[in-house]
Amino acid sequence: MELQQIRAFVAVAEELHFGRAAERLGMAQPPLSRTIRALEAELGTSLFQRTTRSVSLSPAGNALLEPAKHMLATQQAAVEAVHRSSSGQAGHVRFGYAHPSSRDLAAALVTASHERNPGIVFQLESTVYADEGLERIMDGSLDLALVRWHQRPPLIDGRPVAIERPCVAMPSSHRLSGRTSVNVEELVDESFILLPARPNSNLRETAVRLCLDAGFNPRVIQEAPDSQSISALVAAGMGVTITFDSVAAGYDSRISAVPLNAPNETTRLYLAHRLDHQDAALEIVLDLAEAVLPTVG
Repeated sequence: MELQQIRAFVAVAEELHFGRAAERLGMAQPPLSRTIRALEAELGTSLFQRTTRSVSLSPAGNALLEPAKHMLATQQAAVEAVHRSSSGQAGHVRFGYAHPSSRDLAAALVTASHERNPGIVFQLESTVYADEGLERIMDGSLDLALVRWHQRPPLIDGRPVAIERPCVAMPSSHRLSGRTSVNVEELVDESFILLPARPNSNLRETAVRLCLDAGFNPRVIQEAPDSQSISALVAAGMGVTITFDSVAAGYDSRISAVPLNAPNETTRLYLAHRLDHQDAALEIVLDLAEAVLPTVG
């Protein structure tokens, strides 16, 4: 059965008059009659009982009517779904990020998008660090990511949406707790807790580089897979960590975060995507992000 035949059948079944049905469909009556006869021949049964004065549904026609309406509704839903997708009103956006500060920004964008465009569904991944995020945007397994970089990679576009500054997080009972600032050199004898070297993280790179620039190699006594685990170990008194102020803002009262004297070490967090993407839903999300996550200087 073709949709044209189903549409013709439903029109006649609802009008019970070939002339009115033909007018409703915007066609002449003879072609409509031929369409119905072809459908009946295909099904091997009469769908209408016809007299010179009236048209009524046969038992087979009654049986076909509801499934036929369902077929037309399904076809219309498919067309509307394609239109929504091509216009960006519906679609999927794969969004990666890692640190607690990134999660707050991601949550703000996802919530605003759901309120404005509920047909756009996000697939969220919360352990995506900088290098991995950029690689996955390039290979197409992510559409959007909150990442840090020192130099924008080729074919990647993005806006800075947060500025972060380094600090040292330590137990609140630590000798340096309560200071207004700390020099990196003062951490030479400390035990450090850092993220693993892989997946590569700008946060770990920054911590190690600051220590090396200050003349010492940090004594890393424990690696932890994420910032929450690091904060728990620091709060328990195992050691200190160098992190960003935006990450430390989520730590509890057992931890003191003191700014580092490193005025040239500000880091920008970027909302990144492929420069050549052609995804209408992603484009709508990026436009919304201009207001939800404005560009920082």
